[in-house]
Amino acid sequence: MTNTSMEEFEQLLEESFELVTPKEGSVVKGKIVAIEAGHAIIDIGYKMEGRIELREFASPGQNVELEVGDDVEVYLERVESVRGEAMLSREKARREEAWDVLERAMEAGGRVDGVMFGRVKGGFTVDLGGAIAFLPGSQVDVRPIRDAAPLMNISQPFQILKLDRRRGNIVVSRRAILEESRAEQRAEIVGNLEEGNVVDGMVKNITEYGAFIDLGGVDGLLHVTDISWKRVNHPSEVFAVGDTVKCQIVKINKETNRISLGMKQLEEDPWAAVAATFAVGTKHAGKITNITDYGAFVELSSGVEGLVHVSEMSWNKKNIHPGKIVAQDQEVEVMVLEIDMEKRRISLGLKQANENPWIAFAANFPAGTEVEGEVRNITEFGLFVGLDGDIDGMVHLSDLSFDERGEDAIQAYTKGDKVKAVVTDVDVEKERISLSIKALGQDSFAEAADGIKRGEIVTCIVTEVNDGGIEVDVNGMKSFIRRSDLSRDRAEQRPERFNVGDKVDARVTNIEKGSRRVTVSIKAKEIAEEKDAIEQYGSTTSGASLGDILGAALKDQE
Repeated sequence: MTNTSMEEFEQLLEESFELVTPKEGSVVKGKIVAIEAGHAIIDIGYKMEGRIELREFASPGQNVELEVGDDVEVYLERVESVRGEAMLSREKARREEAWDVLERAMEAGGRVDGVMFGRVKGGFTVDLGGAIAFLPGSQVDVRPIRDAAPLMNISQPFQILKLDRRRGNIVVSRRAILEESRAEQRAEIVGNLEEGNVVDGMVKNITEYGAFIDLGGVDGLLHVTDISWKRVNHPSEVFAVGDTVKCQIVKINKETNRISLGMKQLEEDPWAAVAATFAVGTKHAGKITNITDYGAFVELSSGVEGLVHVSEMSWNKKNIHPGKIVAQDQEVEVMVLEIDMEKRRISLGLKQANENPWIAFAANFPAGTEVEGEVRNITEFGLFVGLDGDIDGMVHLSDLSFDERGEDAIQAYTKGDKVKAVVTDVDVEKERISLSIKALGQDSFAEAADGIKRGEIVTCIVTEVNDGGIEVDVNGMKSFIRRSDLSRDRAEQRPERFNVGDKVDARVTNIEKGSRRVTVSIKAKEIAEEKDAIEQYGSTTSGASLGDILGAALKDQE
């Protein structure tokens, strides 16, 4: 044989070995030739046998069902082991096969069958025909489940969420399958329903805003405002989970398959007779059903409520929380103030059902009437006095005293004092009552001022002497003569030439009844006398001095 022929023969021989000898790391077919000592002896051909533990042939939760002669696929790890056998694995064969199946399933939509067989941190393990996947706890069901035992070791569908063959990472979801199935079922049921249908259902869940009603495979929401025409604070007041209820389908959203239900729609609308029954201006008895910061709701009849705004609760209690005026479930009388049929609102008045205390006071205590009350509050501008009807009247600072400044007179009063006063004005619209304490007495200044006139000469009594002038008493009124007004002669403008008790004549220069002041001047008196003298004697004493003229005038007066 030539060298060329020899090389060709060796090449053909080598190729023949490659054709008949299986590759390590591949899946091969074999036949079970024996079962012994918990192992299956498998002939994979090519005069090679290997053994695999029987447990590798069992699916999770199932028993091994193998017989001699069964054909199986196994994974060839090595052609020959130290024992002279082929190293085989059924698990790896199943895994390789499963991965191929999973990749095809992923391309087709990701739905596969599997078996939950173990619990791990955060979820469960699922056998997908040999490949092990992770099922997160949140993906087990559409609602949290307490006991997963009934779901274990049974074949059921799963949705592949993540598949990474290189890392051997698979994540699946059972919930996605259930949601899809429920969506299909829901769509079918919703398709058979129409708005206005009356249906029976079971209360499935209760929340503060309503109840979910099971309509036989699809849920509808019965909102708390659609349970009854009456006010319902919480659905649990009306029914409990498991109760059977009759509802009307109010609305169906075909896009989301959401159903809105109503129970009150099956009853007659009590608002149909509101306009006739509760006319504006009429009074009615009702019960307080709810109290808020802005007022209180009153039930006038079953299903008909009105609001008493906080401003309409009391004639005299202002800026106070409604809860301090009325109580829950209290029976009250109210007046209908306004009705809005479109918005289904009734405005009520609690205070209008009672007599307006301001009108009653004006009728019983007109201006000029003397009243008595307790000082309720003292402010920088006057006193507030409690009067009949639980209302207040005000005594302004200027109405406290004739003889004192208001700021000084108010110091004599404290809360709780009983005082008398005269009503000077009642403004019903503005809810104001004006009082006067000083009007109870006589105005000494007014009496004294009525006895004198501006320009009149009066006799004063000196009551005090100081550097700036002298204080005098003028017919019972106090007045102050400044230094510059003590004399026409500057040399005589000396306060020290006067003594307390001296009587002096002065001219009244001003009377201010508003500020209760009278102004007098000795200087003005002297100037006036000089003027009179000149007018009277100046024409017959030409060339005479002023002293001569005044002397002649005084002589004539003697």
